[in-house]
Amino acid sequence: MISTVLDSKTIKKLYKRMVSIVGPENVHRQETDKVLNAHDAWPLSEAKLRAGEMLPLADLLVFPSSREEVAAVLVAANELEIPVTPVGGGAGTCGGTLPIYGGIQLDLKRMCEIYEIDDQSMTIRAQAGVVGIDLEEHANRHGYTLGHTPTSLRASNLGGFIATRSGGSMSSLYGKIEDLTLGLEVVLPDGSITKCKAAPRQSVGPDLRQLFIGSEGTLGVITEATLRLFPLPEERRFRSFTFPNVHSGLEAIRNIFRIGITPSIARLYDPEDAAMSFSMHFEFEEGHCMLLLGFDGDKVRVDFDERKSVDICAKLGGTDLGEGPSKRWWEHRYDMYYPTRLTTSGYAIGDTIDIVATYDKLERVYDSMKKAMEADDAIVMSHFSHMYQNGGSIYMIFFTSQPSAETAWATYKKIWDDGVAACLREGGTMSHQHGVGLSRSTYTEDELGSLFPVLKKIKEVLDPKGIMNPGKLGLGVRK
Repeated sequence: MISTVLDSKTIKKLYKRMVSIVGPENVHRQETDKVLNAHDAWPLSEAKLRAGEMLPLADLLVFPSSREEVAAVLVAANELEIPVTPVGGGAGTCGGTLPIYGGIQLDLKRMCEIYEIDDQSMTIRAQAGVVGIDLEEHANRHGYTLGHTPTSLRASNLGGFIATRSGGSMSSLYGKIEDLTLGLEVVLPDGSITKCKAAPRQSVGPDLRQLFIGSEGTLGVITEATLRLFPLPEERRFRSFTFPNVHSGLEAIRNIFRIGITPSIARLYDPEDAAMSFSMHFEFEEGHCMLLLGFDGDKVRVDFDERKSVDICAKLGGTDLGEGPSKRWWEHRYDMYYPTRLTTSGYAIGDTIDIVATYDKLERVYDSMKKAMEADDAIVMSHFSHMYQNGGSIYMIFFTSQPSAETAWATYKKIWDDGVAACLREGGTMSHQHGVGLSRSTYTEDELGSLFPVLKKIKEVLDPKGIMNPGKLGLGVRK
């Protein structure tokens, strides 16, 4: 990580400009504040902090409250050629909000207004800084759900969801954030405000919303969005099965989707993850996998979907455990976001590589990644989640404990390198929902191939001075 050191004269000038835009109470320059904002939930940055290492700090923290203030900040930053790192809830797991070149951290937490719900169109419009749980509960009070429930829901916000192409635990039925986002407001690096109007579908050239969805603050700052809503389901029902191996469990999922059933939840835990997550609470055969299913909708639809899914699981060798494991997971799904002893002691470090592939490649990707990562002194456990008609994602979760910081960081990097290489070699895609940030930035060119130069050209046109979140997505490395 490289920091750009601003001289005291430039910092003083920048501070005055920021104060004139957002007020003195909304510009922070105390070191303690900057340290608190210096990392997100990226396990490597957290581990380095525990080891006493200092991370790069921003020169100023700036808290705007409106699109106009965001625009004015970017005008000033562009003029002075100051790096700007947008920050939402700071719940990302890839280092996407680390201010590796100093400058301004543009924190959007004050931009948390929920404007309106349109009952006729079933949409909700809100500022980017609204926390996910507040947005969901607001929709619930009006009889709706967004269906977007990542495990970080209580800590992350709308702008972060969109900037990283977030996926919730019920994305199989309700979609990921790119499916939910109808309208978008973005402030470009030169301070101009642009809007993508909310529409269910359109045929006016490329869908430019998708240019900014997943852009991780490298092309502008997302300030507002209009999202789809769904009526709260009449019923939410759970079912759980064990399978003797990963193959039979995946076949059950594939066949459920193949006949047109879309569960709200479809999660298959491999033997190691099943043992870790469920063996303390439920009895099942050692070495078996655990499949969790959930069904949302009216009673007639849920009855049908559940009955057909149970038949498929039984035919493929599944053992029915009722609702217990699935319901328990649902009720405790946010617990896993908080630290455990495995990731907070000594030079132990753990992380997740979330990949996605079509069904014809999915099992091969899993086997190859597991073999490669275990060869690097890692304990590996996995679950398949966020499943769809054509394939799904795998959470390749790993832990390693090393005798020193030096070996810990080197081992961590090798696990990542070899795991991602195995994924790409077998035809998988290196991220399903966590984004790229810093942890995957060195792999972006291999992932995108001949499209990477296209992405670079877009960056050069929209952000010619390279001020927006430099170094992320493998873009804008400053000299």
